[in-house]
Amino acid sequence: MNVAGRAIALAALVAFGLGFGVLAQQQTPVPDAPTPQAPTALPGVQGPITPGIGAGETPSGPGGSSSASQPQPVQPPPPPASQPPAATAPPANTQETPPEEGIRALNTVIHAQVNEVVVPVTVKDSKGNPVAGLTWRDFTVYENNVREPLRVFSVDAAPLSVAFVIDQTLPANFMRNVNESMGAIQGALTPYDEAAIFTYTNGAKEWTGFTGAQGPRLPAVLSLAQSSGSDPMVPVNSGPLAGCNITQNGGCVDPNLQPGRSTGDSTFITIPKEIHTLNDAILRAAKELSTRPKERRRIIYVISDGKEYGSKATWKEVVRYLQTNNIAVYATVVGESARWGEGWLDRFHLPFEMYDNILYKYVAATGGDMFSEGGVNNMEKSYAKIADEARNQYTLVYASHESIYDDKYRSIDVRVDRPNVVVTAKTGYYPSAQEYK
Repeated sequence: MNVAGRAIALAALVAFGLGFGVLAQQQTPVPDAPTPQAPTALPGVQGPITPGIGAGETPSGPGGSSSASQPQPVQPPPPPASQPPAATAPPANTQETPPEEGIRALNTVIHAQVNEVVVPVTVKDSKGNPVAGLTWRDFTVYENNVREPLRVFSVDAAPLSVAFVIDQTLPANFMRNVNESMGAIQGALTPYDEAAIFTYTNGAKEWTGFTGAQGPRLPAVLSLAQSSGSDPMVPVNSGPLAGCNITQNGGCVDPNLQPGRSTGDSTFITIPKEIHTLNDAILRAAKELSTRPKERRRIIYVISDGKEYGSKATWKEVVRYLQTNNIAVYATVVGESARWGEGWLDRFHLPFEMYDNILYKYVAATGGDMFSEGGVNNMEKSYAKIADEARNQYTLVYASHESIYDDKYRSIDVRVDRPNVVVTAKTGYYPSAQEYK
């Protein structure tokens, strides 16, 4: 580059530097960021707030510095001793509760032992019609001959949990009427109710657990639970007609007619006894019913002639279970026990013989009701009548004076201060530990 070119480049560089300096002098300075301000103190709080300590003055550490300004090392928890330390007594002459005690009280669940007894009561006049309009002043309850003041009195309708128990050992003609009337069972219930279906012959069978009373499942199960019944014949156990007419390999084709041993000998044949496991069926339904909420009214509805023979469970065992779990037994009696006069005679039990009608004992012990019906139309009406009666009862609640640790039977006597009325309630109960909470 010649001398003239170098001069021109030097002049241009000097001009650029002068222009940049002028621009730098004309640029507006950037303002500083705002100074942090201290937060406003909370009303009613004195001093700083230290995590884990709260508000107040912070103790000064060595050298006059605040201990809160310096993080303190976390001390590890002491190893567990062989014996837990003794609980310290609360401060004496102190009106305020220590903070730790107050926090512990918020997390404590208080258990109160309550011995309340619920007694559903049905009141009818001399014609069998329900008596309405009674108040708590009209009722008097005695437990073990001691008057108990009422704590709760209610006339509200209660939802039902009904376990239907259907006898399939009935004669064919009576079983046919029961099958035709089973379609009216769903019409006797409300959408708030629930039902389960059980049947029995030689043992109990559960067809469905508790399902909605107005759902499609209930009528379908009822149709499946229908049976043809039994066909009783006049037994012949002696004479020329009692022998085995058809033999095979030297023995009777029908083992029930085989002579000898437990069935008889060559001169007579022991007739097999009828099997009616009503006790087992009621107990099976009661076990399923005991799982239902106690706010619902637990009902076992039996459709049977009331005969009982061959059950593993005894009547006393089943009744105790029913009274312990607040379960009432209602029944529609059909068959021979539903006939006038004969049904009353069937209540008498001969020793070593079959019970011809044991349902009335269940009904009386649990505070239920029973109707004796023969025709299909009367059976259908009894379903609606019993369901309405069980739902609309007077509910009495009282606190028992007996100890909660006593599991003995307690008798109940309910009286109504009205003339010519019939009071139906359970005669007693066995206390259950499930009711004490």
